[in-house]
Amino acid sequence: MRGADTPGDGTPGTADFAESVELAVLERNGFVESRHIGSAVVLDAAGEVAIAVGSPELPVYPRSCMKPFQALAVLESGVELDPVQTVLATASHAATPEHVRVVDSILEKAGLDADDLGCPPDWPGDSAARDGVIRAHGHQERILMNCSGKHAAMLLACVQNGWDTASYLDPAHPLQQRILAVVERETGAPVAHSGVDGCGAPVHAMSLVALARGIGRLRRATEGPAKQLTESILANGWAIDGPGRANTVVIDRLGVVAKLGAEGVMVMATPDGASVALKMLDGSLRAATVVALELLARHGSLTREQVADLTPELGLAVYGGANPVGTIRISPTL
Repeated sequence: MRGADTPGDGTPGTADFAESVELAVLERNGFVESRHIGSAVVLDAAGEVAIAVGSPELPVYPRSCMKPFQALAVLESGVELDPVQTVLATASHAATPEHVRVVDSILEKAGLDADDLGCPPDWPGDSAARDGVIRAHGHQERILMNCSGKHAAMLLACVQNGWDTASYLDPAHPLQQRILAVVERETGAPVAHSGVDGCGAPVHAMSLVALARGIGRLRRATEGPAKQLTESILANGWAIDGPGRANTVVIDRLGVVAKLGAEGVMVMATPDGASVALKMLDGSLRAATVVALELLARHGSLTREQVADLTPELGLAVYGGANPVGTIRISPTL
């Protein structure tokens, strides 16, 4: 596997331009203004590669696409969460008041408060919620950060297992060691590299094939914490993202487990057991959902009608003033 040695300064990294393909374009008034390149893979219900574009065997940091594995490790540590709390443990939430109340409820179970969270302070991702905080003369808070549910669940696992809470983000911490073991077990491969995510938690690089394999396994689970996690997500799409946001729309409308990750990473797993993982090389997520849906339709896990019906809700229109003059669309070379 390349990735431990990239051209140039030798720094470990993901695929480069030559190893990627054009996945989507932005067209304005009939002119292609921007191009998104990257890699992607679709695995079938047996976990075998069905579609591969670019270099999906090369490592990526999955960023928040790793959250389902982190949440699974928390659940397997004996933590009991209700369905909505379970989703917040794997969410990149928009910090609506409803999201914040659930995170508070997890912290309350742990006997802790928002000051114990190790994630950085942030504003809500939901515009209405952010406006509400500003009108109330509020400020950035840890609990408003999109990863606060994950961090609250990690803290609860520490409390219930007698592990230190102050060092819960240390890679050597018992919880983080459990998460690493779960990641490697579910993806079926050793991690390629480890670093620190934007929220302060460890993040582990893996190939898109391994990432898709892990998400597919979670989706196909028929018992235990993995089934609990999947069923909770499907029943509470609002909790993993937010009203009108891409992951929530896909979950609610299609029954597809969908999870975004920063820097252009996306995973989805369908009712028939197929899964897709992709990485936009430029780090943008704006075309990630439509590309993932297109690949699942090509595989036959979704119908063309399902994808066409959902596409208008993905915010792909390009505007000139107040009028739509173009769109973000699948590349003709994909």
